[in-house]
Amino acid sequence: MPSHLAQSRPRALARLELAGSAFCFGLMAILARKLTQPGMGFTPGHLSVFRFVVGVLLSLAAFRIWPGLYRPGNVRLLVARGISGGLVVVLYFYALAHIPAGEAGVLYNLFPVFATGMALFLFKERPTVHLLVAVAAASVGVVLVLGQGGVSLALRLGAGEAAALAAAVFAAVSANAIRAARPTDNAPTIFFFFCLAGLPVVLPFALDPWPGGLVPWSVALLMSLLAFGGQILMAQAYGALSVAEAAVWLQLMPVVQYLLAVPLLGERATAMGLTGVALTVTGVAYGTILGRRRPVGVPA
Repeated sequence: MPSHLAQSRPRALARLELAGSAFCFGLMAILARKLTQPGMGFTPGHLSVFRFVVGVLLSLAAFRIWPGLYRPGNVRLLVARGISGGLVVVLYFYALAHIPAGEAGVLYNLFPVFATGMALFLFKERPTVHLLVAVAAASVGVVLVLGQGGVSLALRLGAGEAAALAAAVFAAVSANAIRAARPTDNAPTIFFFFCLAGLPVVLPFALDPWPGGLVPWSVALLMSLLAFGGQILMAQAYGALSVAEAAVWLQLMPVVQYLLAVPLLGERATAMGLTGVALTVTGVAYGTILGRRRPVGVPA
């Protein structure tokens, strides 16, 4: 089998993993939004702590079942990724609790674009023109999707908006940290340090009385399991894709969130929103087909 065909298999699997990650994170955001509404009793700090505790417990169980799965390499980088990721989680949950989900999504979804810019300096990854066009097209599609519900593109910068924007910056840092760690560390180890190092970051935000009731805690557990799946799939995918190509696929995240919000939150789909979905999917397909730099001597 030609080498370039053999290399395409893990890349195709990585794209599928990012699509699965987008689904997990999209549904997680909807559940987080519901849990921070009146009657459920959770604060952004509560959700952040619970998510990390569940992640640590799941990781320890996995390491117990599969000896050798825990293989830390660059511990400093793993801890730095965990601290950055902890800030992402609490800031994004705060934004979801204080501003409409669409508005939070518009600002937070800037992180793949930020990550691509950072990768130019950190990894000398030079995206192709096709890949840049794909990121731009998918980003415009996302703006259409999330802006259709009355979200103004000239957003005021209040506390919720500032939190979403800060979360996007730290998420871009985390994305590049995952990319840097993948040559030496596997996805489960990266996720374990994400939860372990992120937990002290979010603990001070969970000092309010915790809620009771079986339903809220069950929803919170489901949210945490979805976060676990999304993080593992995303970290695994970064082992085969550049930051720029992953950025294209990560644009699916708010699209999934928009589509799931229709049946789960009762939100209404509009022509502009569906146009944005189509544009985003087209951008992802375009970047996947034409965005990769081909090895020398390999025909298009």
